[in-house]
Amino acid sequence: MTVVVLTGAGISAESGVPTFRDAGGLWEGHRVEDVATPEGFARDPVMVQRFYDARRHAVARAEPNPAHLALAQLERELGDDLLVVTQNIDDLHERAGSHRVVHMHGDLLRARCLACGRRVPVAADLVDRPPFPECGERMLRPDVLWFGEMPYDLDLIDEALLACDRFAAIGTSGAVYPAAGFVMTAAAAGAHTIELNLAPSEITPLFDEVRHGPASIAVPAWVHEVLQAQR
Repeated sequence: MTVVVLTGAGISAESGVPTFRDAGGLWEGHRVEDVATPEGFARDPVMVQRFYDARRHAVARAEPNPAHLALAQLERELGDDLLVVTQNIDDLHERAGSHRVVHMHGDLLRARCLACGRRVPVAADLVDRPPFPECGERMLRPDVLWFGEMPYDLDLIDEALLACDRFAAIGTSGAVYPAAGFVMTAAAAGAHTIELNLAPSEITPLFDEVRHGPASIAVPAWVHEVLQAQR
């Protein structure tokens, strides 16, 4: 049995990681255009660096919840037959024990050098302009996806979707593409699809099965069922 799991903000919200975006479309009081676009970074890099430094510190205070832990348990049982694709930029999957994780929207705990293009773990607040270890340049930006930029590892993700037997979407809104289209790719290849969400998403009708409720309850129950079927 091969399984692909897509996770979104809903799984980390139960760990206390704020979504940062309120009903007015603002992120911590900032317009999305100011903190989540290359143009915003070019206009005011200091403000953007402070915004993501604050997010990084907030994530550090959070802990994995039962949903993250259940997916780590699933990986221990399935090994390479499980791939977790996350839209989240936190490290809660890894801290729970997952290793086969693709951060399609980037990783808050990494920085990218604008001079050489390489990526490295963040060791200090980026607003302080630490030097990049490889080239010594101080032209760093958060290694997170901004609007208008291409997600990471789409070829790898597509290959996994086409080969999986089961596809699960956990804590996603179904509003952000290309991730919102993964269910259609998996279903077209014959996979059983399930949505585990606090409430219906924009793409709920596309799934074979839907379960609504907190991820910390729904995900461990689903993982138990998958492992029972595997055995």
